Amino acid sequence: MIMEHLLSWITFFPLVGVLVILFLPGARVRAIHIVSVIATAIPLLLSVLLLMGFNSGMGSFQFVEHKTWIPTFNIEYYMGVDGLSVPMVFLTALLSFLCVFASFGIDRLQRGYFALFLILETGMIGVFCALDFFLFYVFWEIVLFPMYFLIGIWGGPRREYAAIKFFLYTLFGSVLMLLVILALYFNSADPATGKHTFNMVTLMDQRSHGPWLKNFDIRLILYIGLYICFAIKVPVFPFHTWLPDAHVEAPTAISVILAGILLKMGTYGMLRVSYPILPDMAVYTSLFLAIMGMINIVYGALVSMAQKDFKKLIAYSSISHMGYVLLGMSVFTDQGMNGAVLQMFSHGLITGMLFLLVGVIYDRAHHRDLDGFGGLASQMPVYAGITSVAFMAALGLPGLSGFIAEALVFIGAFNVYRVVTIISATGVIITAAYILWTYQRVFFGSLAEKYKTLPEITTRELFTLVPLAIIVVIIGVYPMPILNIMSLTLHNLIMAVKP
Repeated sequence: MIMEHLLSWITFFPLVGVLVILFLPGARVRAIHIVSVIATAIPLLLSVLLLMGFNSGMGSFQFVEHKTWIPTFNIEYYMGVDGLSVPMVFLTALLSFLCVFASFGIDRLQRGYFALFLILETGMIGVFCALDFFLFYVFWEIVLFPMYFLIGIWGGPRREYAAIKFFLYTLFGSVLMLLVILALYFNSADPATGKHTFNMVTLMDQRSHGPWLKNFDIRLILYIGLYICFAIKVPVFPFHTWLPDAHVEAPTAISVILAGILLKMGTYGMLRVSYPILPDMAVYTSLFLAIMGMINIVYGALVSMAQKDFKKLIAYSSISHMGYVLLGMSVFTDQGMNGAVLQMFSHGLITGMLFLLVGVIYDRAHHRDLDGFGGLASQMPVYAGITSVAFMAALGLPGLSGFIAEALVFIGAFNVYRVVTIISATGVIITAAYILWTYQRVFFGSLAEKYKTLPEITTRELFTLVPLAIIVVIIGVYPMPILNIMSLTLHNLIMAVKP
């Protein structure tokens, strides 16, 4: 029974936790924590079953659940996963579970916080599983609602400004997506039934498109609309300005989710929706996407180097590292595409560690000013050690997952867009510079008197970090298990876009 509806269980089980939490008294904080842990642990365990049961030799969607939902408009409850979505479902479940523990420090309105957090998890997993465009849009919008309140209520001093900015940017992109969805729906038809359809698999079949959708200019306009929507989420320059504000003001766990999962929804949307439904436009605009990836890489790295706020530095580094995903996606080679999706997964792990580490030191020092630290390695050696793993992974040290992903991107992109790739490669040098400089400022030098009583990282904090570090090392040493999961799906996508 569970295996037949595995995706539904993974997606909607957190809502069971929401119902339980809403019936608990607000003063029972420990009970709220326990329910939240269980509500995220079950999807994580089920996502492990999903990984184990996934057949990497099949290029089609698996664990499919396909039912009629609103027959009048041919809207379906259509869920399924392939090699692109399975790693993202697992990553979402893993980070959500760990972030519950990272959220135990929330000291007010805990019932509302954890209820919204569990709703957020349902929306994120649903985005990676939905194969009906209407259903996809519903999940996409579900993510917006709790994230707005999680930043706006539990964030920092400028939380209202950051939350509204995030909301307006994302809502603008959502409106564009809705217009494109309606255009596709009213100008396409299922070849078997002749009805208008939201079925994404059917829309990937170019035979389903009506005469209006076969017009080059119309297809380009629709593709640009989808690009802007997904680029805001990534975010791609110049749509990136909401991200640093949201990261700086968001609670630690929400920053992890924001960088680890929400940013990936943008590139996932391009690969799941834009590429297979409008493949000729993906090829036509590929050089543009490569250039935007290059700008993200270099610009994000340079701006990171200029930051004095620890959290803002990590936020801008996320913009830079997502540039590698864009570059790999743009070249339509097996190495580039595999590198791009592996970077999505790897960056979710690494940036999750980084934001958790910033939260650890902020809870103790109550500031994030890099120039205000120094010498912490002598006071907090375990914290310094785990931070070094995350930092080395972020700069692409061989033996860690970041290196494998970036190397595949450069290998795949070099023969396609050589100049763009060479310029992008300078981002690796800049990244190494600001990462090492940051580590030096925080951990080396003399220890200030006020930091001589700082407590070492706790067991609970290590519990949120060590699993991520272990996976980063495993993938860095032996990436084949995850590459095997995604390779056939991405190869088929390349063949569909650029046969």
